[in-house]
Amino acid sequence: MRWTKWTLAALVACGLAAAPVTAQQAPSVPQARFVVVLDAAHGGDETGGRLTNGQYEKTFTLALTMRLRSLLGARGIQVVTTRESDAAVEPEKRAEIANHAAAQACLSLHGSESGSGVHLFVSSLAPAQPVRFPAWKTAQGAWVARSLKLAGVVNSALLQAGMSTTLSRTTLPAVDSMTCPAVAVEIAPERSTLHETTAGLGDPDYQARVATALAAALVEWRTEARQP
Repeated sequence: MRWTKWTLAALVACGLAAAPVTAQQAPSVPQARFVVVLDAAHGGDETGGRLTNGQYEKTFTLALTMRLRSLLGARGIQVVTTRESDAAVEPEKRAEIANHAAAQACLSLHGSESGSGVHLFVSSLAPAQPVRFPAWKTAQGAWVARSLKLAGVVNSALLQAGMSTTLSRTTLPAVDSMTCPAVAVEIAPERSTLHETTAGLGDPDYQARVATALAAALVEWRTEARQP
């Protein structure tokens, strides 16, 4: 039987037929929430190292954090920062911020005049089974495997950008209490095979290249995190 428009509307009103679902009424499936924490090392009285251009490490890490936050925001990634000014933040507070954000990744940003290229650090804690109430200072143990995978993605992005990288594991006071994949990223100047500096930490182009590579890594990590 063929219903006219008027008859169908009347039946809907009487509860005898379901209302037609239009394209506008179809429920949308929200994208999974993806949050990145950017942790600018040092701040306040804790200046960090002194760079060759006279700048303190705390200033370098904050500037890099702001640049990276802008790049990630333009790619639709929600960013939480542990500091946005020249303020001291204790390691426990940094971990608390990351844990409260329920982040899918955290990058702790550092700068150093020693070494060459970018040094990636993952917690040296032994892998552990996740528990409902993880112990402070060892919580990262349940995330070490994921943190190593994140470090691999970051490493790959940096290499594709033509930078030299090194991966190590060590005790990380803030990261060790975090309940998310986390990597400490220490940026040093670029140096030639003769150990001559080809790009210093004060070089805007070098800073931009590092930030762009880190942003690309986190975009790739978002894709991996959303895979079933």
